[in-house]
Amino acid sequence: MSEIIFRDPLHLTEDLRILRDQLHRFVDNEVVPVGDAWEEQGYVPRPVLRQMGDLGFLGLRHPVDYGGGDLDALATVVLGEEMGRSSYGGFAACVTVHTDMASPHLVRYGTKAQKDKYLPAVIAGEKITAVGVTEPGAGSDVANMRTRAVRDGDHYVLNGAKMYITNGVYGDLFFIAARTDAEVKPSRGISMFIVEKGTPGFSVGRELKKHGWLSSDTAELVFEDCRVPAENLLGEENRGFYSIMGNFQTERLSLAGQALGASMRAIEITLDWLKARKAFGGALWDNPAIRQRMAMAAAKVEAARQMTYHAAWLDANGEDAVREISMVKAYSAETCSQVMYDCLQFHGGMGIMRECAIERMTRDSRVNPIGGGATEVMLEEVAKRL
Repeated sequence: MSEIIFRDPLHLTEDLRILRDQLHRFVDNEVVPVGDAWEEQGYVPRPVLRQMGDLGFLGLRHPVDYGGGDLDALATVVLGEEMGRSSYGGFAACVTVHTDMASPHLVRYGTKAQKDKYLPAVIAGEKITAVGVTEPGAGSDVANMRTRAVRDGDHYVLNGAKMYITNGVYGDLFFIAARTDAEVKPSRGISMFIVEKGTPGFSVGRELKKHGWLSSDTAELVFEDCRVPAENLLGEENRGFYSIMGNFQTERLSLAGQALGASMRAIEITLDWLKARKAFGGALWDNPAIRQRMAMAAAKVEAARQMTYHAAWLDANGEDAVREISMVKAYSAETCSQVMYDCLQFHGGMGIMRECAIERMTRDSRVNPIGGGATEVMLEEVAKRL
């Protein structure tokens, strides 16, 4: 268990430790034994997500009135860590997109009627959510999206496409960004909409095959004269860019947590391997060069973890933590990639075998410096604030 190697951060309260231990047991009992099958089938079974909903895991930061836990940013990191620690990046993505990247749009900007209609089912895991911002020609460059939404009576008509959408194939409820005013500055003409699965004109263009995150269903979404009721406008018209930017901090903390959890688990697995694997008359762990590289990997993870919890604490206490969150998203993601490189290297030939967890984790880790804001974008956010 990671607690043996890595000390609990100072900001981890007793309540958060209890939550962490509950998540830990769930992952060990309900995910790890069957995760390989999910990788083969390409998605996480919905009964598992409903089970997580029953246990209260899918609404940690959502209002108590709807069945949530009303916790703060520290819970986002705890959840992210334990999902990442599962060693199945696709499972982690499926869960945290639902909890910390998509559904917060409904919680933060939805009307009471919208929350009454959808939020209990979202928290219970009966409706799985996705968020549609990225497009074939606009990823981190949110302001230049091309999907359009034109008002037509008591509906908006959506046309366009979204790309790389996690939970896109089997999701139930989609929060879609579209341009509603083409005459103003790009950042001032975007709105968010609630689009239900099965809405005429809305379809999955194709299921995407990926390098990693194989147990995450990922899709291109297509909107062709898709009529969305005006009552499904999420937040104020033309203010969607700001809601997207606002939720990026939660998303990036979650991704940092996932990278940390995966890094800690990879170090645990590799330490066991190094102490058991015999070569050149002894265990690989007897080689000081290997020991020192693993020690440096652990030091970097420890540093990244302390930084991440501190950034979450700042956010939880109402501080502007964009700089710190951008730092930890970049640093945790890059550290995870470095850790996986070393862990695979020290597994030798076994490290590239599909039966080896490190092989999968190395593939999964490559998306960390890309998703939720590429490392280069994060560093520019930091640089603006130096």
